[in-house]
Amino acid sequence: MARFGSSALIAAGLVGLVSPLAARPLSPPIVNAPAGKMMGVRDTTLNVFKGINYAVPPVGPLRWRAPRPLPRWHGVFDADHFGPACFQPMAPAGVYTSAPMHMSENCLSLNIWAPRHAHRMPVMVWIYGGALIGGFNGDPLYNGAVLARHGIIVVTINYRLGVLGWLAHPELSAGSPRHVSGNYGLLDQILALKWVRRNISAFGGDPHNVTIAGESAGGLSVMYLMASPAARGLFTKAIAESAYMVSTPALKQNRYGMMSAEAAGLLMAKRLHAPNITALRAMKASTLTVAATAVGFMPLGTVDGQVLPAQLTRIFGQGKSARVPLLAGFNSGEIRSLRVLAPKPVASAALYTSLIRAHYGDLAGAFLKLYPAEPMEESILRTTRDALYGWTAEKMVRDQTKEGEPSYLYFFDHGYKAEDAAHLHGFHASELPFVFGNLESTPPLWPRVPNTSSERTLSRQMVDYWANFVRTGTPSGGDGAPNWTAYGNRGFYLDVGATPTVKTHLLPGMYRLNEAVVCRRYVSGNQAWNWNVGLAAPVLPPPNPKCP
Repeated sequence: MARFGSSALIAAGLVGLVSPLAARPLSPPIVNAPAGKMMGVRDTTLNVFKGINYAVPPVGPLRWRAPRPLPRWHGVFDADHFGPACFQPMAPAGVYTSAPMHMSENCLSLNIWAPRHAHRMPVMVWIYGGALIGGFNGDPLYNGAVLARHGIIVVTINYRLGVLGWLAHPELSAGSPRHVSGNYGLLDQILALKWVRRNISAFGGDPHNVTIAGESAGGLSVMYLMASPAARGLFTKAIAESAYMVSTPALKQNRYGMMSAEAAGLLMAKRLHAPNITALRAMKASTLTVAATAVGFMPLGTVDGQVLPAQLTRIFGQGKSARVPLLAGFNSGEIRSLRVLAPKPVASAALYTSLIRAHYGDLAGAFLKLYPAEPMEESILRTTRDALYGWTAEKMVRDQTKEGEPSYLYFFDHGYKAEDAAHLHGFHASELPFVFGNLESTPPLWPRVPNTSSERTLSRQMVDYWANFVRTGTPSGGDGAPNWTAYGNRGFYLDVGATPTVKTHLLPGMYRLNEAVVCRRYVSGNQAWNWNVGLAAPVLPPPNPKCP
């Protein structure tokens, strides 16, 4: 794991040789945690620790095994730079494309931003998005400094991605103590939370006031963690931004129109001409990552009856998710930057209407009221947005509210000149610079956020909302923002346009329609629920008394 050396001794020697005034900025923070001693860096009012390994490197025979905790190390770990990203294919050029990253299979690390004099401070553990195939905890967008200056400790974690993090295979199941496979990236996240529980006190954090938070695949991960018995008790609150409660493959059975996770693993291995797991473990991680993506391997969690006991919609709907306060929401233009998820328009409004009636049957009237044939492109974008992100956010908030947990819903409908000029108003992840307070740290092709007082004010307000929720479970406003009312029985939500406004009854009819569609598909057992909606929908199963 390297990064142990003489730097701590050199730093200590320098402190004794220079004047007190000069020594102060040269003195790095050192903590002695159960994991071992670590030396970070000073960042004005913060102590920052980067690239801390939280697991034994999952390499060689440990590839596709549950992560193992590290024993306490000797010496002082130099936590002064980010660790490598987990292996991932190069992203196509677009708004999410970042600078090239150093990648390694030895990538299970985390970063910490903590106020210098922190004592039992609340903690936010951030899980990046990227469709479970990309992402990096050192992305400048996720720099935790601004949030930390609002009185919380921010932790960002890496977890295994793509085929290295989410492969299920009969041979792996047979060799597992529990006879299951897959979900290795989720097990990484759980081990990282256990590391935080055991070590965060040394950094001034409160191990019993931890909020898990994530966006997109990070929001999906938040749902996985809320659903997993293995993660129970490791966090006290949750934030899910643009999460998507899609159907999840079962370990061994073909269900919901999907092949089993093990069958998908066998198919991928066959396409790569790998006869067994030994052959797959012999492949270079970088080669395997690219090759698996090229032959169509799509990472998802696996319903194995243990790490993930059942479909997310069932777990949340039956009140079996973690009983914690929740903040969740989505963006108005989610699909504007994810058009690959939306079906193509058809030749005419008449054909659109005819296809919807044929596919949605008795629900076609409700569908066409929400998503009419004209303007067709906008209806298509909203159809996919609501099925993936809108229904998910409101379902989570409704279900947690039903269980007595204070839960908060938002709708991010903010736009600015460069974003609107690119036809990306409120696009997927566009809230992140505002939530982290990093308006100038967006990727190169991201529409530039203008450096105006109104944008800075909105960012300060959102930082306040998120930090206060992490601290107390209530996203109280600051800097003139209204107090955000819990969803409750009136359907309150925070509309974030030019400024935040509290409203009720978000997108009337949206939740009810999508809940009925998903319920019928779930009960039928033979249809998936994801982006196969609208013009891409199969013929909907008939009404069922179990469904609205």
